[in-house]
Amino acid sequence: MSAMLIQQFLPHYPAHLREQIASLHAKGQLGHYLQQRYPEEHRVQSDKSLYDFCMELKNRYLKNAPMLDKVYFDNRLTIEKQTLGLNTAISRVQGGKLKAKKEIRISAFFKTAPLAFLQMIVVHELAHLKERDHDKAFYQLCLHMEPNYMQYEFDCRVYLLWLATGKLTAESVR
Repeated sequence: MSAMLIQQFLPHYPAHLREQIASLHAKGQLGHYLQQRYPEEHRVQSDKSLYDFCMELKNRYLKNAPMLDKVYFDNRLTIEKQTLGLNTAISRVQGGKLKAKKEIRISAFFKTAPLAFLQMIVVHELAHLKERDHDKAFYQLCLHMEPNYMQYEFDCRVYLLWLATGKLTAESVR
């Protein structure tokens, strides 16, 4: 595994963690590591089920946040574009009033990724309803909604790194 790929997917993590991942890969154990940690598949496959999944989390943790008008899987959000999710507000004037519609788009990649990674990206995008920047308050909100957020984010990056090596497809992790 090239140091460049590790730097691309795990840029801000300590050197000892990057070395552990490189070692697992060199021993052919990275796929096993991921399978052991995330064996479950999920049934969130349609835009409707994704909307319901998001709304359940939003209603549990962000009752006062703006309502979501649309949540859907987007095939245009890709790893190559380094975009796995987007939170947008579209403002329009209707009848002299300014109306804002909130949308969350999640990369279709997450249809086949482990449930924990889908939950992590949904929590991330929901946190943007309250906190726009990736600052301390943002990550505290993510941890409030998902106490394992940081571990899931790290392991999702490892998963993306493993996929980028070209030796594994999302479906063959299972």
